Amino acid sequence: MVYHHNSLVNFSVAVFKKMGCPDNQARLAAKVLIDADLKGIDSHGIARLPGYVRLWEKDRINSNPEVKVVYETPSTAVVDGDRGLGLVVAPEAMKVAIKKAETAGTGWVSVRNSNHYGIAGYHALMAVEKDMVGISMTNASPLVAPTFSAERLLGTNPIAVAIPALNQPPFVADFATTTVANGKLEISKRKGQPIPTGWAQDAHGNPSTSASCVEEGGALVPLGGTRELGSHKGYCLGSIVDIFSAVFSGANYGPWVPPFVSFLEPSSDPVGKGIGHFFGAMRIDAFRPAEEFKAEMDRWINRIRDSKPAEGEQQVLIPGDPERAAHKTRMSEGIPLLPAVIDNLNRLSMEFNVNAPSPIA
Repeated sequence: MVYHHNSLVNFSVAVFKKMGCPDNQARLAAKVLIDADLKGIDSHGIARLPGYVRLWEKDRINSNPEVKVVYETPSTAVVDGDRGLGLVVAPEAMKVAIKKAETAGTGWVSVRNSNHYGIAGYHALMAVEKDMVGISMTNASPLVAPTFSAERLLGTNPIAVAIPALNQPPFVADFATTTVANGKLEISKRKGQPIPTGWAQDAHGNPSTSASCVEEGGALVPLGGTRELGSHKGYCLGSIVDIFSAVFSGANYGPWVPPFVSFLEPSSDPVGKGIGHFFGAMRIDAFRPAEEFKAEMDRWINRIRDSKPAEGEQQVLIPGDPERAAHKTRMSEGIPLLPAVIDNLNRLSMEFNVNAPSPIA
């Protein structure tokens, strides 16, 4: 079934407010959440809403946090999210990075005591609106085995970089440091489909095609899939995100990062506070005149787009193109939801006594 994005936003706002979120925070959280669905990143959209509710029920999310800077220099800061929704904490922290960049040229913010923050690209794009390059990272639940390991020690730990252009749309790279995000396994499981070889491994470290392999003691694998195909590079990228997000800020890192699922308890011996994020904002005119830079970005983008496509392909894309195409389609035609997701939303509707989102006729 297909739903108008406003219906999903309004439903999410109602649920977040029932959790105790102030109106402004509920609306911000809903906006970040549904932005993922609009861009075709269904693994991080409204399908995640029940997960936030269950964490709140376990008192692992503070629905009305006091997000504050606890340490800073002219160009850096550490932000404490007060156990708030990452959907709220992350945009506030990126605002701090942007403000730092406005005066110092660049701004760098590491965050502790937060929760899952949605899609990384949303936060990176906030800087583009200010003629800045935006960088967004977060560590995540330990579902990933480092190269050669059978033990889960890292998260999917995404990286997003957004760069403005002049007449072309911005360059937006937003990717997990694993072959796929865990949400892709969740989608395959809902569809009752196996996963491709190279996404995950079983509890013994052998390749697995089971969408339930992580629940059965297995792990996701770093970007590259195998050592021969460069999984050590994905392992390094995921490690960098973990260190920047948590060792800088005082959040939990590695195997101590709290799990997103509510049925698994956080470590009884944590090394920090909550989940960690890392944000950067770089003012373009700290390097060269902004219009000059953006004109060169147009040239860069156009040259890539105009490159000869491989046999059977129509055009070479730039990072951000698939999400923009999905956004255009879903804004006009609606957002498709899987039956399992609709069932979960209907249960939330009854649980909180709010109107369920209505499908497009």
